[in-house]
Amino acid sequence: MEEQSSSGMDRIISDKRWIKKKYWKYILGVALLIAVILFFLLRDWTSTIRVSRERITIAPVIKGVFNDYITNDGIAAPISTVFLDAYEGGKVEEILLEEGSMLKKGDLILRLSNSELNLNILNSESQLAEKESSIREARIRMEQEKHSLEREVLTARFDLIAKKRTWEQNQELFKDKLISRDEWLRSDEAYQLSDKTLALVMLRQKQDSAFRSLQLEQINANLQNLQMNLSLIRQQQDYLNVKSPVDGQLGSLAVEIGQSVSRGFRIGQVNILTSYKIEADVDEHYIDRIRPGLTACIERTSDTLRLEIKKVYPEVKNGKFRIDLVFTGKLPDNIRIGQSYFIKLQLGQPSNAIEIPQGSFYQTSGGQWIFVLDRSGAYAVKRNIKIGRKNPQYYEVLEGLQPGEQVIVSDYSIFGNNDKVELE
Repeated sequence: MEEQSSSGMDRIISDKRWIKKKYWKYILGVALLIAVILFFLLRDWTSTIRVSRERITIAPVIKGVFNDYITNDGIAAPISTVFLDAYEGGKVEEILLEEGSMLKKGDLILRLSNSELNLNILNSESQLAEKESSIREARIRMEQEKHSLEREVLTARFDLIAKKRTWEQNQELFKDKLISRDEWLRSDEAYQLSDKTLALVMLRQKQDSAFRSLQLEQINANLQNLQMNLSLIRQQQDYLNVKSPVDGQLGSLAVEIGQSVSRGFRIGQVNILTSYKIEADVDEHYIDRIRPGLTACIERTSDTLRLEIKKVYPEVKNGKFRIDLVFTGKLPDNIRIGQSYFIKLQLGQPSNAIEIPQGSFYQTSGGQWIFVLDRSGAYAVKRNIKIGRKNPQYYEVLEGLQPGEQVIVSDYSIFGNNDKVELE
């Protein structure tokens, strides 16, 4: 609206702009601030690395039947082994059988010699001979003492009979006043003395008999101990002849002629070949799932051999534990100790599951995360997952992936600590 002044010369013109010029600097500042905020909010801050497709392996996530088994190498071994330990030390004089020889129980394998043991035998034999001689003399002496006491008893008896007869006669004569009282008393006293003397001699004989029996028991016990000691020493000498304790095959012999071995030294072993077993070392990852009774097989072009876990050893060494498997059917033809076999060990029944192929990614992620491709296939991002069982071909995926998705299963060491991989 225009107004005229009173003079008719000057006019006031109104500003028709809706934003005044002085406010533009504030508007531009606010717009710049909003742009910066949106930049930081909408920008992809994920650490990213560019990698050529040729350097990685991509595999699909599938849903199928998961076969719960593992494969393992095993070594054939005898069903049982008996170790040959030296019961007595000595020097190896002669080796009669070589490793691999078939043995019968009692077959002589090698001979040892021990001069100190031979000297002990001679000393024991000498002591035994001396003891037997002294025992014979003691027995003769006791027999003589026995006979002497028997004679004393016999003499005392007959003396008592005579004294009793005299006393009885004197008693009748004394009644008839044919002898004096003094003579009758002397015969009575002689009779009483003879009776007590017989009692004492018989008591002595009884005590002597008991003492003699005790002495004989001790002598016999000493003699038996000496004989047993000599028998044990001779048995030790027999131990110098190392013999096979069972039927089998001489598996190893760890001695040479002229070598000195100590008592308890492991000379070798005898393998019992009535059957065979397979020894296998299994990764400790499966220690909670392996138990006796699980089945396994050895697949060959001509047939399949069935096995069963017989024993699980508790010790873990270098990340592995040992199991023993026995054949439940026929044995392999021409099986040899130490021969290698490829075993398929069944851990459970087949079941439907989401699966991904095995790959080197597991060494880096431990199965806790994996790179998943975008639908466009232009990049892959890290995603947490949960892996369950595994077999030689696949991992079972419990959480985090869906069938049809694509994942990177090759080595992740080239990705560093980046969370996003752009594919060229």
